[in-house]
Amino acid sequence: MKSDPLVFERVYNAPVEIIWKALTDPDQMRQWYFNVSDFRPEVGFIFSFEGGKDDLVYVHFCQVTEVIPERKLTYSWRYKGFDGISFLTFDLKPEGPSSTFLRLTHQGLESFPANNPDFARESFKGGWTHFMDAGLPKFLEKVTAS
Repeated sequence: MKSDPLVFERVYNAPVEIIWKALTDPDQMRQWYFNVSDFRPEVGFIFSFEGGKDDLVYVHFCQVTEVIPERKLTYSWRYKGFDGISFLTFDLKPEGPSSTFLRLTHQGLESFPANNPDFARESFKGGWTHFMDAGLPKFLEKVTAS
């Protein structure tokens, strides 16, 4: 059964090019997002990272599927050893000269094993809320202050 995607919409006090770099530069991604193996905003680029909580770590495998520089980035999202595939999209739109509207959409969550609470919609919701409301804004404050 297909479920509605998770969607988060925020406006950040940083221009599009700074947000885009935070989403696509591996050194910056490691400061607020995940410790990615590497990253390039190129269709077909494959990357991985580990994430989880407590002593349970999941290996994430991702592949870039769509890139419109400074506008849209989509990549697949899988877990090593588990069925399912989802897609994460970041849509960016300038809001004046120094602010950016960012929409994060994560779809396909229902494809992951339903019996694992770490793959539950609420778990993803909590994680993305943290990144969108704490991780990214704190990082952007640091970058725009320098």
